[in-house]
Amino acid sequence: MIARVDPIRCTGHGRCYMLAPDLFDADDDGYSVGGDRPVPDGMEGRARIAAANCPESAIHLVLDEPDPTDPQSPTDTREENP
Repeated sequence: MIARVDPIRCTGHGRCYMLAPDLFDADDDGYSVGGDRPVPDGMEGRARIAAANCPESAIHLVLDEPDPTDPQSPTDTREENP
């Protein structure tokens, strides 16, 4: 899973990095640092909570890309929008 932060939509409420400080960082003005960041195994729940609590819906969760050579690889890569 990847947590994708849209820096244009972020207005600096800080809920993401307060709820999941291991996943999200803030800049000097309190805005979440934009971009894609991998979500470590076991942290998916925290990422979902942070995304669901973003009042601006600036966080999108993207499922990992499937590996066509791995039969156990996930096939659903849709974006999750809480």
